[in-house]
Amino acid sequence: MEFLLAALNAKYIHSNPGIYSLKAYAEAYVEEPELKDGRFQIGIGEYTINNQLDDILKDIYLRKPDAVGFSCYIWNMAYVLELVRDLPKVLPQVEIWLGGPEVSYDAAKILRREPGVFGIMMGEGEETFKEVVRRYIKGSPRDFTGIDGIAVRDKNGIPVESPLKKAVDMSRIPFFYEDLSGFENRIIYYESSRGCPFSCSYCLSSIDKSVRFRDTQMVLKELDFFLQKKIPQVKFVDRTFNCNHQHTMAVWRHLLEHDNGITNFHFEISADLLTEEELELMSRMRPGLIQLEIGVQSTNPDTIKEIRRSMDLLILKEIVNKINRFGNIHQHLDLIAGLPYEDYESFRRSFNQVYDMKPEQLQLGFLKVLKGSFMSEKAEEYGVRFKEQAPYEVLSTSWLNYGEILKLKNLEEMLEVYGNSGQFRTTMNELIKEFSSPFDMFEALAEYYDKQKLTGISHSRMARYEILERFIKQLIPEKLPMYQDLLVYDLYLRENLKSRPRFSADQEPYKERIKVFFTEEAKSLAYLKEGYEGYEARQLMKMAHVEVFRDGRAVLFDYKKRDALTHNAAVYEIGIWRNEWQEKKRKQN
Repeated sequence: MEFLLAALNAKYIHSNPGIYSLKAYAEAYVEEPELKDGRFQIGIGEYTINNQLDDILKDIYLRKPDAVGFSCYIWNMAYVLELVRDLPKVLPQVEIWLGGPEVSYDAAKILRREPGVFGIMMGEGEETFKEVVRRYIKGSPRDFTGIDGIAVRDKNGIPVESPLKKAVDMSRIPFFYEDLSGFENRIIYYESSRGCPFSCSYCLSSIDKSVRFRDTQMVLKELDFFLQKKIPQVKFVDRTFNCNHQHTMAVWRHLLEHDNGITNFHFEISADLLTEEELELMSRMRPGLIQLEIGVQSTNPDTIKEIRRSMDLLILKEIVNKINRFGNIHQHLDLIAGLPYEDYESFRRSFNQVYDMKPEQLQLGFLKVLKGSFMSEKAEEYGVRFKEQAPYEVLSTSWLNYGEILKLKNLEEMLEVYGNSGQFRTTMNELIKEFSSPFDMFEALAEYYDKQKLTGISHSRMARYEILERFIKQLIPEKLPMYQDLLVYDLYLRENLKSRPRFSADQEPYKERIKVFFTEEAKSLAYLKEGYEGYEARQLMKMAHVEVFRDGRAVLFDYKKRDALTHNAAVYEIGIWRNEWQEKKRKQN
């Protein structure tokens, strides 16, 4: 017999630690010999919501499992339900289980609505799944009543929910990454704690206010495994990683002392909880060793109070600025549109205040009214209208109408393309000076896209530059040459382009001088050093780039030496060229 644990992830680079944890826990603690000798097997099936559902259905059919358990979240629920409704048609005997946050708070309702669902595992699944496996091994007749954390139909077909199981001991969960086959080129998710000390009304983590930690020494040993394997990125899924100072310091000190120069660790933290000791330790880390995700959500005091969020904005701003000055840590700050007491103008202020903190990324998200959250209980009071189907995203509130939500959606796209991508940083840092605020700049860009019917189209990277150039031409035509240079600068920061943009300055007058420069550089390596030894001039010209701009600056782009946070090429201004250009201009005048 086989019980297949199936996950539909949002992207291929994602993985689902939940199903691996269920499998590892059952295999460790179910003592029945059928599981040990292979007569009962627990399989794993990972897919993405971008796969054709027919292909997923086909794969499950060909595996012929006796039971399938789908991991359910807001991003995959619609796809799971389609499979749930079709799977019994091709595998009539299969028993379908659901689990995860999207089915844990209305399990009986789902059982009444979906006749193809055999049972639902609610809440934390390790102990519950272990008991389900034991009942399957015992054979027919199977009776799953009496297992805590289960919702099944009784003999009369009436859905019955058992109480949730007690929280699992984090240190009893086996480490399930020892075999990394299947995780190549994917993000590794790691959990060192569960629960959250805060009570934010929009978040399911607020339901479990107790925070439980995996044994710290066990955590350090497992992190050593990732370091030894030189995993590119490990993403901690702890809801507030730094809520325990001793645990935080132990982990971060260990990463600092055992850094392999490659692995990046991602943490979701509360910035205003960071201590001076933690900050001092962070300041000594390799650029790119860790990155931080910091939920701000809003800077409106009334909003913060209403969503029961604990945050000192002044301290948060001070901490973020201090980390910025370190120059070694990527910061990702979050805002949520659609929260109570946040109208369009209030959100504009929140956006500008967070943008001014200069994070590497500012994520503009939209309120999702999650089942089981306090926000779902207050939705009617707040006038929150949201989509009926997952992900239950806000459509309007008493403070924000649907038209304003649409405007923010368009602004979000501009923020992602021209802000968070990091590909236009030099240009945008200058362009922002033409507007009263960052919000106004992205809002104007969004309106331009909308008027030009460019919204919602998948544009190439170069097309995005050309659109921005046209936007600037319309906005401030007298400054267009300067901005064209900035756009070219941003383009070459990322890569040595094969095709030059149409708005770049003519390089023909400088071709011979550039050849001479690379000939001299091949001999002396005055600018290009590590990694360029032994190459001829013609080879160096393919590996690096010199651009002469309209103001006479000659800039060398070094692609072997990149910024650890932005991944931009190192740049060197070849000063003597500019001096010659300025002297030439002086004589002409």
